[in-house]
Amino acid sequence: MPEDNDLEEGTAARIDFDKVAQIGRDGHQVVPVVLQDADSGDVLFIGYANDEALRLTFERRSAVLYSTSRNEIWHKGATSGDTLSLVDVRVNCEQNSLLYRVRRDGGGACHTRDADGSSRPGCYYRAVEGPSQLRHLDG
Repeated sequence: MPEDNDLEEGTAARIDFDKVAQIGRDGHQVVPVVLQDADSGDVLFIGYANDEALRLTFERRSAVLYSTSRNEIWHKGATSGDTLSLVDVRVNCEQNSLLYRVRRDGGGACHTRDADGSSRPGCYYRAVEGPSQLRHLDG
């Protein structure tokens, strides 16, 4: 089983506690972005935005993020069709994180697929059962 598949589909917890520190070490000028379904309130996933991604989000009225792993602007759903239409953008009290309230234009928000091959509606499809164990919620 490929490592990425195990990370995204496996039941062994491998939580990346170094992610934020790595972003800092790499010099990315970003803030975390919570992407939330504006109707249900469900959190779809967490991403990052730099000033260009935020500007493009407003211009396109669709979620645009900055990929810290690929070092590039990422228009969510540009290739899959699962874009996220912007309802509004909110900022926290310290102005160091954003909330994109969105509506899904396709079937899902996550790049992974569920057991029947459909895009998952969000990225939080596993529960943490303990320090080293995960459990799938969708089957």
